[in-house]
Amino acid sequence: MAERSQTAPEAGNDVGNDDAIGGNVSKCMVLPSGYCGQPKKGHLIFDACFESGNLGRVDQVSEFEYDLFIRPDTCNPRFRVWFNFTVENVKESQRVIFNIVNFSKTKSLYRDGMAPMVKSTSRPKWQRLPPKNVYYYRCPDHRKNYVMSFAFCFDREEDIYQFAYCYPYTYTRFQHYLDNLQKRNMDYFFREQLGQSVQQRQLDLLTITSPDNLREGAEQKVVFITGRVHPGETPSSFVCQGIIDFLISQHPIARVLREHLVFKIAPMLNPDGVYLGNYRCSLMGFDLNRHWLDPSPWAHPTLHGVKQLIIQMYNDPKTSLEFYIDIHAHSTMMNGFMYGNIFEDEERFQRQAIFPKLLCQNAEDFSYSSTSFNRDAVKAGTGRRFLGGLLDHTSYCYTLEVSFYSYIIGGTTAAVPYTEEAYMKLGRNVARTFLDYYRLNPLVEKVAIPMPRLRKEKPPPYKHPLLRGPASNHPNGKGDKKSSVNHKDPSNSF
Repeated sequence: MAERSQTAPEAGNDVGNDDAIGGNVSKCMVLPSGYCGQPKKGHLIFDACFESGNLGRVDQVSEFEYDLFIRPDTCNPRFRVWFNFTVENVKESQRVIFNIVNFSKTKSLYRDGMAPMVKSTSRPKWQRLPPKNVYYYRCPDHRKNYVMSFAFCFDREEDIYQFAYCYPYTYTRFQHYLDNLQKRNMDYFFREQLGQSVQQRQLDLLTITSPDNLREGAEQKVVFITGRVHPGETPSSFVCQGIIDFLISQHPIARVLREHLVFKIAPMLNPDGVYLGNYRCSLMGFDLNRHWLDPSPWAHPTLHGVKQLIIQMYNDPKTSLEFYIDIHAHSTMMNGFMYGNIFEDEERFQRQAIFPKLLCQNAEDFSYSSTSFNRDAVKAGTGRRFLGGLLDHTSYCYTLEVSFYSYIIGGTTAAVPYTEEAYMKLGRNVARTFLDYYRLNPLVEKVAIPMPRLRKEKPPPYKHPLLRGPASNHPNGKGDKKSSVNHKDPSNSF
């Protein structure tokens, strides 16, 4: 067990900077300066040597106060935002102040009431600390970096406490989730390995659709969704899981969507970064969302694999790639919102605004007023910008952002902190919005009580008239553009 005994850094010197951080602390016991006796209760033990953990260094400033240093992303010292660590060997009623002293960003939702997450072994559900105990300020003692300080009182000696920037969502959790879905043997859910990361972790690709849409020669309307290209943006995984959970359900809307669309989902584009506890980069220090123009098969293998698949679908005359949505989390803004592209064709530009407007009607936490369309040069290597330039005028590419912290419901001013469930609900509402976009609402009431389908069963006779191919031989199911169906019916299981 490593022991630390350090005094508080003096203002203006180099002690206390993050230059010496090489990895995560491992069962690091912090002893008071000059202490020579046996370790005892209250001498805190810090640890971040676990999956998605991040804490690079601990300095004890005083009896009650500790400076904590985020470990920078591997091979890239620029990014220091995500933290996730445990504290044990506490004393009952022990009060502390933790200062996270080396954030790489100046703007933060900590200024607007955001607070770190905490849980303990006897209380395993994550909860936010009270905002009144959290302070965010520029500190002259730490190169004028912004510091987030929070006060905490340990109340149970036998507990191990865990603190994190936001709700963690690990690679292992993701794999267990997919394994459990596979065991259900749903005939409309397909999982394949599209490739591997540099450290040989799986790049999973999910296909959710009626098996009739995958038969040889069938024409397909494809919605392609990706997530976790930035590993510290954990809300992305909860939103993505919400989309998946809804699409595989027996909800009538989900069943109609599976009959008419093919959903391709790559929920974790940066599995190495997720596993390592990075905020923005891959193992080798690359921001993968700046390398879509020319991804390397050895340095950016997951991105390369997804791009090759998208280009393959684009070149397939029987495949219409209609949507690309890349899911992220935002560290300075509230609500969910989207980024889209700017086009010279005014009609195409206006059509691109339809989906975010419909999503705003379905999701109380989605803000159309925060949605923007741009062609910033710094965004040129992103999935949204690259694919927006590659695909034809029938395709729409978006970045879906969701706040790390909270949303404000229209007509109010109070911030509602996001929970894991609220993130997943946004995902469910994203999925539901495709029903409105494709004007499939009238078909929902025609869907019978859910019955298991065999792979050889004939497709239902109701197809949307806009679906190309065999579906056009079925009766016309055209309906109004926006149905009055209430998608938030509390009687359903979602």
